[in-house]
Amino acid sequence: MFDAASSSGQNRRPLPPAQSPADGVPSPRTPLSARARQTKADRPGKQHDGAQHGGAQHGGAQHGGKQRDSFFDNAKYLAIVLVAMGHSWEPLKGDSRILEGVYTVVYSFHMPAFIIISGFFSRSFDMRPDRLKRLITGVVVPYVLFESAYPTFKNLVTGSHEEISLLDPWYLTWFLVALFIWRLTTPIWKLVRSPFAVALGIAMLASVTPNIGDDLDLQRVLQFLPYFVLGLCMKPEHFQLVRRRSVRIAAVPVFAAALAVGWWAVPRMNTAWFYHRDSAQELGAPWWSGPVMTLAMMGCSLLLTACFFAWVPRRRMWFTALGAGTLYGYLLHGFLVKLADYRGWFDHPWLHRPLGEILVTLAFGAAVTVLCTKPVQRVFRFAMEPRMEWAFKQDAAELARERQRREREREKVGA
Repeated sequence: MFDAASSSGQNRRPLPPAQSPADGVPSPRTPLSARARQTKADRPGKQHDGAQHGGAQHGGAQHGGKQRDSFFDNAKYLAIVLVAMGHSWEPLKGDSRILEGVYTVVYSFHMPAFIIISGFFSRSFDMRPDRLKRLITGVVVPYVLFESAYPTFKNLVTGSHEEISLLDPWYLTWFLVALFIWRLTTPIWKLVRSPFAVALGIAMLASVTPNIGDDLDLQRVLQFLPYFVLGLCMKPEHFQLVRRRSVRIAAVPVFAAALAVGWWAVPRMNTAWFYHRDSAQELGAPWWSGPVMTLAMMGCSLLLTACFFAWVPRRRMWFTALGAGTLYGYLLHGFLVKLADYRGWFDHPWLHRPLGEILVTLAFGAAVTVLCTKPVQRVFRFAMEPRMEWAFKQDAAELARERQRREREREKVGA
């Protein structure tokens, strides 16, 4: 979030490797022998091992002989912390030009970074039954549950009568809709000659098409599409380029300049452009500004995303394991933000002063960190990663793998 389309089901091929349930946001798994197979695996026309890039792991750095890449887990965790902090700044930024400038800079790259990683680890997705099953249990089911939970939560806290609508993503659930659509179209992007250019063209057209409407938040899905497709087109060596020392040093003046431009642009620019949820006409701008802003935002976002990746630690850190639980932190922290909003906690005057803004930032950064931990994952796994074996037919390949596993276990016991 590349590979060629999978071969026809009429041809006999080896059984696919077993995979763990997905959490909706693909997580990295790099085989121990990846370096030896890297060139072959990344060559166009070859399909990646689904266990390497298809799903998510929760429960350690290694699983089944596979090892996670700490860089990607670190990037996911840091990106989700920035997402939570950005949401906590929304009610406060109107009183601080500095905070709104920082907010603008963060919003220009935190979701693009997250989406690029999602695309990168969706490269092996095809219509294989086990992958479709994970897409349903890891994306569709959480969407239905949280799309129902958010308005219900509002009704309970405020006494309102918010309706539940599965066609109108509520608050954070738009990303699940987007991920579902993007991943379903992955086989198509594998066939297109210039997938990124096509996706960028679609985003530019969407920016001048106000009648797309709000159903499934398609405007945002289409305008963020190029970042996902870019991730599909990327190779591991592309990430290596931004992890060099020279790039890390160059990122310092780039971010400094971005903060200065963000501060300058606060009274001069509509920050709604960064949300990618409206067309140019809906923002009160001439139609031609839509494609222009799409290209401009893409350039700024990719530059800052590269700088962000350059600063992401490559080694295992204290927060590396939390990268496996970022979807938990993403969906659950929304209840905290909304609770504070509904209760009017953000209205306290002292929170709109520099010290209050710092405390709010630290509080939500700590909260989303806790929500990514394993205890929280165990409690909410029923909603994020339901197994739902009762809902699916048994796949012949899975049954064969299970028989092979049991035979190997018996052989070991007999030995």
